[in-house]
Amino acid sequence: MIYVLEDDENIRELIIYTLNGQNMQAKGFGTPGEFWNAMDEKTPSLVLLDIMLPEEDGFSILQKLRSVPATKRLPVIMLTAKGSEYDIVRGLDTGADDYIPKPFRMMELLSRIRALLRRSGADNERQEEYSVGNLYVNPVRHIVRVAGKDVVLTLKEFELLSLLISRQGIVFTRAQLLDEIWGYGFDGESRTVDVHIRTLRQKLGSAGNYIETVRGIGYKISGEKS
Repeated sequence: MIYVLEDDENIRELIIYTLNGQNMQAKGFGTPGEFWNAMDEKTPSLVLLDIMLPEEDGFSILQKLRSVPATKRLPVIMLTAKGSEYDIVRGLDTGADDYIPKPFRMMELLSRIRALLRRSGADNERQEEYSVGNLYVNPVRHIVRVAGKDVVLTLKEFELLSLLISRQGIVFTRAQLLDEIWGYGFDGESRTVDVHIRTLRQKLGSAGNYIETVRGIGYKISGEKS
């Protein structure tokens, strides 16, 4: 089940109609109150969340979802007319897994939903654990620690880190990272990778230096930095 919290009825109904037509069960809500009532009854597999809403904004809702264990890892895609880099960074920092500015194409939305649902279940297939310096990553248990302290990441940040640390020394282009983590390419949207890497480095603190920028190409993790 996918929950769609969007106060614009036309957009909400179009999304629900499209998702149902692709055999994805979806339920829409026009207000946060209706959304929270539904959350009390059933936790969905993914949430499409608008920012500009009555009662409370999407950032506040996302923060609440991330503050409790039951929905801490719930996949969330933000849908909003706000498309500035500041808003994207704020959404990602709050815990969004993806961010789609309006207006968007329905086929693109479907691709992002499928990719996020697919990737959110991929951890069970991974068995290894990795460490570089004071950074420890256990993909199957979804654990990230720096100097023994747990670090909370969004799903996309975690997947980026897991991919880079599992292939130490390998340089990934932005296009490769988009394909590996999002499951498809963003035309002209390579900054999505840069924004995620930036917030990932910030959350890792001193261990963020292990993620190296290869100028003109992309990113890699090659080992402990001095």
